[in-house]
Amino acid sequence: QVQLVESGGGSVQAGGSLTLSCTVSGLTFDDYAMGWFRQAPGKEREGVSCVSFSGRTTHYSDSVEGRFTISRDNANNTVYLQMNNLQPDETATYYCAVGPDNYCSIHWREGRRFRGWGQGTQVTVSS
Repeated sequence: QVQLVESGGGSVQAGGSLTLSCTVSGLTFDDYAMGWFRQAPGKEREGVSCVSFSGRTTHYSDSVEGRFTISRDNANNTVYLQMNNLQPDETATYYCAVGPDNYCSIHWREGRRFRGWGQGTQVTVSS
């Protein structure tokens, strides 16, 4: 059974930084791409970033490009999301999920066929 545990959320002021972690069990971690998503109350889920199985290929939504960095540690089955210059409209619950393949598809932002959604970690950014 695939299990994902996110951590690292918290409350920061605008312009602050956080690093999220997601530890995965129940599968061969380095066989799959990994994605980070977020959902704010009353809004649809949004794809934030995706990383290939090796960590060499990364993708970002336009809104976070240049401020967020996704990375992975395959030895420890963990994917990270370093978030800088956070803004109040980025307040949301952040989730990681396992991609369907080893690379991020062109549909990764939609979360199609991603699995293992965890409980998420709350990020609150105050102005």
